[in-house]
Amino acid sequence: MSYYDYFGQFRQMSLEELRRRAEESLEKERACGKRLEPVVLPGRPRKICRTWWGDAWCRNLERYADYMSRIDRGKRYVRSGAVVDLKISGGDIAAKVQGSQSTPYQVSIRVDALGENRRKEIEQKALGKIKDLAALASGEFPEELKDLFFSKEGLFPSPKEIHFRCTCPDWAYMCKHVVAAMYGIGVRLDENPFYFFPMRGMDVDKLMDKAIGNKLESMLANVDVESTRIMKDVDLLEVFGVES
Repeated sequence: MSYYDYFGQFRQMSLEELRRRAEESLEKERACGKRLEPVVLPGRPRKICRTWWGDAWCRNLERYADYMSRIDRGKRYVRSGAVVDLKISGGDIAAKVQGSQSTPYQVSIRVDALGENRRKEIEQKALGKIKDLAALASGEFPEELKDLFFSKEGLFPSPKEIHFRCTCPDWAYMCKHVVAAMYGIGVRLDENPFYFFPMRGMDVDKLMDKAIGNKLESMLANVDVESTRIMKDVDLLEVFGVES
């Protein structure tokens, strides 16, 4: 967070100043009737994301960023509220990130959809691991789905599958404004993990329908199988001391 002042001196912008500029930009945009969706971190968390999947997204970002100095700056930006708007529509992410100028920079991020073969492979892996449909339906990713994110051929995009553009003059491929927006995506995934699937070109509704269908087939296949948890008459007398 730095720029040259009126006298040509290199100056580091404080977090307080950045927050003030971001708040001013929010007020101006909203006064014009624009609907903004700022990235807000509750409190002052040590970690940007609170869930294992959001945190995994952030770690994946840190794994392949080309300029590590911009990682720390991007973290400070998102923590200060500089990401005044971030919208995810499938694999297209549009963000506005406050910088040293009076108006926020425009950041666009594009995540490539999975190829058909890889998409089908991930769908089959997901269907074989989804045991807790209630948790998935409520927006909680069960622990057994972790390898879908961490594996080499998982849901996370590789560097060649993600593309950035920012209107700032920074020469870096991944500038601090892009990094802040990328961390903002992690926060959005905290709020709604189902963004993962359409981001990679997968239909989450169809995936859920298949998972429910598989669950029903499994239940119907075992409908005539006697459960070991059903107590017989002799068990009632032995356990409770009563006759059936």
